Amino acid sequence: MDDILEARDLRKLYHRGSEEIAALDGVSLDIKKGEFVSFVGPSGSGKTTLVNILGCLDNPSSGSLRLDGTEIFAAGRAWSEAELTRIRRRVFGYVFQRFHLVPTLTVRENVELPFAFHKKDGAADTDRLLADLGLDQRQDHLPGQLSGGEMQRVAVARALVNGPEILLADEPTGNLDSKRTGEVREVLLELSRKRGVTIVLVTHNPELAKAAQRVVELRDGKII
Repeated sequence: MDDILEARDLRKLYHRGSEEIAALDGVSLDIKKGEFVSFVGPSGSGKTTLVNILGCLDNPSSGSLRLDGTEIFAAGRAWSEAELTRIRRRVFGYVFQRFHLVPTLTVRENVELPFAFHKKDGAADTDRLLADLGLDQRQDHLPGQLSGGEMQRVAVARALVNGPEILLADEPTGNLDSKRTGEVREVLLELSRKRGVTIVLVTHNPELAKAAQRVVELRDGKII
């Protein structure tokens, strides 16, 4: 498999008064196309910062990132925000701990929300995703009528509806009980094994982390 993400010596510095804090301190790693990788470590270890940079949601202070062979960040240079937005829409799907569903829209309308930005008719894609994720019987329900696991599956469907190459999931089960966490784990495994989606997962849950092909542990902004 070819590498889809190549990070070299990524650093991210923040300033708190006169204090300089290294959220990332020289992180280098490669992620292959179709690989399922989980990032683990204590709070403040740099997991979310790393995922945000890999997903082109944030710029590193230094270091480089290549996406499918194309240089995105290097030597303090980055693409424009408009260019990065196009990359995010084309390459990535994002799932977060908070579902970010629109409460007044149905399941189907929430899943199809990205089409508003792409001017795309994706009815067939929506039908397929809703069926694959076991939501086809719930498509006319509002988020308030769903369980936590169902809402997270809606968020996953929305992240996938444009056919992204990479799914970034930051603590997707942080607000779910063990049963719903198991449901999300099975969805991620299905996406990895049968669809070949590259998955980068941040989690504090050791059982969920072990579902990945590779577990990367961070501490104090470094891979250990």
